Amino acid sequence: MRTIKGPGIFLAQFMGDQPPFNDLRSICKWAKGLGFIGIQIPTWDSRCIDLQKAAESKTYAEELKGLVGEAGLTITELSTHLQGQLVAVNPAYDQLFDGFAPPEYRNNPKERTAWAVQQLKYAAKASQNLGLTAHGTFSGALLWHTVYPWPQRPAGLVEAGFAELAKRWLPILDSFDDHGVDLCYEIHPGEDLHDGVSYERFLANVNNHPRACLLYDPSHFVLQSMDYLAYIDHYHERIKMFHVKDAEFNPTGKQGVYGGYQNWVERAGRFRSLGDGQVDFKSVFSKLTAYDFAGWAVMEWECAIKHPEDGAREGAPFIKDHIIRVTEKAFDDFANTGADDAFNRSILGI
Repeated sequence: MRTIKGPGIFLAQFMGDQPPFNDLRSICKWAKGLGFIGIQIPTWDSRCIDLQKAAESKTYAEELKGLVGEAGLTITELSTHLQGQLVAVNPAYDQLFDGFAPPEYRNNPKERTAWAVQQLKYAAKASQNLGLTAHGTFSGALLWHTVYPWPQRPAGLVEAGFAELAKRWLPILDSFDDHGVDLCYEIHPGEDLHDGVSYERFLANVNNHPRACLLYDPSHFVLQSMDYLAYIDHYHERIKMFHVKDAEFNPTGKQGVYGGYQNWVERAGRFRSLGDGQVDFKSVFSKLTAYDFAGWAVMEWECAIKHPEDGAREGAPFIKDHIIRVTEKAFDDFANTGADDAFNRSILGI
């Protein structure tokens, strides 16, 4: 076993137009002041990183590490969630997701996809240049609009969808393998990889690719009424990243998982700041530690009620208090009577 690293913070939800949230140097100083020791960087935000430059210039990558290091922080991982979403977009969502791409690639799905694939390949090389071993992303979705089968899904539709998804991701996975980095899919509603069954279907289509790993975020399983602790038992060997995010699910006689098109405050299922939801983080941290999780505990803040700065201020000590410093000895070592082969054989009567 080993002690989980942290606390870290995902910067995506905190970047903004006002100081200290409008550039990397100042937001690093802010995060350090709250007690965080690591930052996860959203690669689509040019205030944080020039992704292509980080891939093509080791000098720039070292300068970026140095800037973060000056604040007393470490880069935990890079994220390409928005670019990963664009690797696979059903035409029904073209207009909605076009905003994730630069203007020159909008209204052109083929070029938008090619841009997204290249972004992921840049991320593989940039991660290597930064000395990182894991990377977070979304899978995108070709089938999500059929998640509830009405009308009935045509025979073979799911198989064709996952075959195409695998075809798009295999070259990317190979690139990450070439650069020694695990590609971690955040299993998330809205993605074709949204639960364990869909992840296993994808794994089968990419020939159990060793780099097709997982970003574990229990909040998404709370909202799906899944057993998020048993999930760790099933997939701990593939879990290489960890988002510490809370959620609650309170179904009523009027609404459940789907939320009735309501906003986040009124939904039965909603994300909460750490400690305000229903996730049993003591058990989560215990399981991940027992399974020798080697990565970072990174806070992702998404709450429809609490102010983000309060969520961040409370989040660092919350994570720190849940990280388990692993023991170096067994609790009953005081009663050790010593042993050798002859002694053991005599006890067994052999």
